[in-house]
Amino acid sequence: MILVTGATGTIGRPLVDALVSEGAKVRAVTRHPLAAGLPAGVEVIQGDPSRPDTIAPFLEGVTALFLHPRAVGTPAAGQLLALARQRGAQRVVALSATNVDDPLDQQPSRYHGDRNKEVEDAAVASGLGWVSLRASSFASNTLLAWGAQIRAGDVVRGPYATFAEAPIHERDLAGVGARALRTDALVGRRLELTGPQSLTHQQMVAIIGEVTGRPLRYQELPPEAARQGMVAQGLPEPFVEALLARYARGVGQAAPVSGEVEKLLGRPARTYAQWAADHAAAFRAPGS
Repeated sequence: MILVTGATGTIGRPLVDALVSEGAKVRAVTRHPLAAGLPAGVEVIQGDPSRPDTIAPFLEGVTALFLHPRAVGTPAAGQLLALARQRGAQRVVALSATNVDDPLDQQPSRYHGDRNKEVEDAAVASGLGWVSLRASSFASNTLLAWGAQIRAGDVVRGPYATFAEAPIHERDLAGVGARALRTDALVGRRLELTGPQSLTHQQMVAIIGEVTGRPLRYQELPPEAARQGMVAQGLPEPFVEALLARYARGVGQAAPVSGEVEKLLGRPARTYAQWAADHAAAFRAPGS
């Protein structure tokens, strides 16, 4: 039995799908089980991973756990893993990030609640066989950042047009996660997982345009104008400041591409164009 935290999120849902397709038994933790909508055969339980006592009874029979840092947090990660080990779990796979070793104030996702460093450290110290999935930027982040603008028109306005990422498809990350949860082959490794291409903001918007058949273009805004716009949209100011500082440090540089997804899955990693095709409907205005 594999227990998945963050089971209804961007990574958890495709991970559950991947595990089910491989015949694994899955126990999915969610705060809202009636709205989970997970595949038939998945055991959906109500619990809060940040309060390990709420899911302690469901750790019986669990052989491996997937830890999502935003769902679990600290110090709950260490507590949850100790409980799981007491009940016979053997393996833990922690979601982390390629920038996990950067200074903490330079990791924008921390301002959204991610505790990648602490959760990875808890996994390493747990006494279980551990794997860390150090993921690059999720391709799905671009839908969150640009989706509303693209649904409304053909221009995406934002900062630093030449800042580059190597966005990873959530299904590739899930595929690696499923392998790490089901075998000992990757135990003790910090896996640097990226998409197959370094792409600038400008290039990614153009790719979405090609996939959706629209003349999309990226219009660069001055950083201060972009900052004001993001804050006005409700994004936390510390997050915005950290994100823009990250862009400023990396502007004009190619993003690292690791090639690990292809090595681990035995097939090419999905391109950003494939991701955009998979999510094309989300970029279209209602009724179009």
